[in-house]
Amino acid sequence: MPLSDDQPHTRTRLPVAEQSSYQPNGRQARPLRTLLTVLVVVTLLVLAISVANRGKADPDTAAPPSADRAAASAAPGGAGPAPSGEQPVSTTSNGIANGFPHTDQGAQSAAANYAVAIGSADMFRTEARHTIVATIADPAALAGLQSRLDQGFGGDTAARYGLDAQGKAPKGLTFVSRTVPVGTKSVSHTESDAKVEVWSTGLTGLAGERSTLPVVQNWYTLTLSLRWTGGDWKLVDYTSRQGPAPVPGDQQAATAEEITGAVQQFGGFRYAR
Repeated sequence: MPLSDDQPHTRTRLPVAEQSSYQPNGRQARPLRTLLTVLVVVTLLVLAISVANRGKADPDTAAPPSADRAAASAAPGGAGPAPSGEQPVSTTSNGIANGFPHTDQGAQSAAANYAVAIGSADMFRTEARHTIVATIADPAALAGLQSRLDQGFGGDTAARYGLDAQGKAPKGLTFVSRTVPVGTKSVSHTESDAKVEVWSTGLTGLAGERSTLPVVQNWYTLTLSLRWTGGDWKLVDYTSRQGPAPVPGDQQAATAEEITGAVQQFGGFRYAR
């Protein structure tokens, strides 16, 4: 039953030593909370400084002014791996880009496009090959280049790829030969002559279900000697060496039908340095 207000109440006081050891932990938690706050603030400051420094350009690697960039690109040895930003040429002759600038970059652009022409399937067909060589060659070097390339792409070479004397693939098969420039490097450059290396990857073979020469990938470097003549860079000579080749990727090879479709549906590009 409830106690009335006039009934006596009993209070028990415990000795100090026997009082409960439990204390509100507000004062004990405050130092810990302060430490955690300091750590969070320091971490945020470090992150902020890191992000700010990342956005700053290294003075040793910062891009030079436009005038310095132009001088660097014109110097022997090339402009390095970065693209120049120059627009591709807009004119062609027999489907091959022409009208390249009278600069080191222009020579590199010409070399890249000529490498594509030399590595094309058309080079295995006599008439098309003669048209290509006449388009890209220095007139003074035309006869020698034509004879050399006739030997390199006709006869036994065409037969090794299963092509007939006209460079045509067997019925039901598609002959694939494509060169894709990966990068260019200026070896030497003067007002009248240039030597350019074109690191390339290429596809060659016969695509089709009955093919005994499936399309494979190759890596090689073409060295093209060019001469400024007739208001354009023209081919004087070229050599080829294998590599450098990267480690093959872990990819499943496409079917013959997929390769044939890709070759027929995907066109090439014009290249500019």
